[in-house]
Amino acid sequence: MSASIFDLQGKTAVVVGGTTGIGHALALGLADAGADVVASSRRPEQVEQTAAAIEAKGRKTLRRTSDVRDRATLETLRDDVLNAFGKVDILVNCAGTTKRAPTLDFPEADWDLIMETNLTGTLRGCQVFGKHMLSRGYGRIINIASLSTYVALFEVAAYCASKAAVGALTKTLAVEWSRHGVLVNAIAPGVFRTDLNTNLLDSTERGREFKMRTPMGRFGKTEELVGAAVYLASDAASFVSGEILVVDGGFLASGVNH
Repeated sequence: MSASIFDLQGKTAVVVGGTTGIGHALALGLADAGADVVASSRRPEQVEQTAAAIEAKGRKTLRRTSDVRDRATLETLRDDVLNAFGKVDILVNCAGTTKRAPTLDFPEADWDLIMETNLTGTLRGCQVFGKHMLSRGYGRIINIASLSTYVALFEVAAYCASKAAVGALTKTLAVEWSRHGVLVNAIAPGVFRTDLNTNLLDSTERGREFKMRTPMGRFGKTEELVGAAVYLASDAASFVSGEILVVDGGFLASGVNH
């Protein structure tokens, strides 16, 4: 066994929303670092594909769907992981959604769905798995924040509000739970290329502005978030709690780029 403080061998991780985009990259990255990883989402075929990729790395997993809008599915997921592995050491809350529209007429039903998924869904994951972690006196929770935790993005008010709240929730849980051995942090990704946003990034004025505002002059690759997640999940971050680790190519540091 490696003596590295970043080593996750012997750890069990659950990644909610872990079968596409950033969540998928983090699930595979935690497996590469040595953890057994259960990546869960709503779609069985994506759960199956991600589980097979985790097993191909020599790690153990389960195939379980879940929906962060349905607490019972998260409780079943937790119980199944505990039955199979005996513990959950690491939780990553990755499920999220967004919709772009002018705020003045933004439908309340869409606002509620985004809040229910991004904010309350994150809370549910923290509560359901946090109860087990607190009972053990050990846990690492990693939430997914955003650039919009800090700055506004045009015509995505619900998303921005939800992610600002995820930042506040992360800090509040750290204040409540850190003394009991459960450390709660978040990662705030900059602009990362995924299957869902490729057209936006490459073919729109919004995409060009995102790139212009990023001092590195390019978009992130999802695997470039793995180091942050492994760090926060590992013993290397044993005195880190309530932190939002920004991985953004310099975006939030940016004022004038030309």
